Amino acid sequence: MTEIKKDKLEDALAKENKKTEQPKVSKETEIGFHQGALTTLLNERNELVRMIQQTESVMQAHIKRLEELGIKVRTSEGKK
Repeated sequence: MTEIKKDKLEDALAKENKKTEQPKVSKETEIGFHQGALTTLLNERNELVRMIQQTESVMQAHIKRLEELGIKVRTSEGKK
C-alpha cells in the first residue's frame, strides 16, 4: 500500500490550484471540505469492515461444512 505523505498534501493541492486557477476559499470552507471528506471516508471504511465480516462469516460456514464432511481445511491464519 502506498504511504500517504500528509506534509505533501498542501504542495499537491497548491500545484493543482495553480493548474486550474481556482479561486481562494475561506478557511471555514476548507475545514468543512476536509471534515466532509473524512466523514465520507470513515463511512466507506466502516462499510468495507462490514463486508469483510460478512465474507469471513460465509467462509467460516463453508469451512465448518467441509470439516463435517471429513475434509481438513488449513487457513493462512492457522486456525484449522
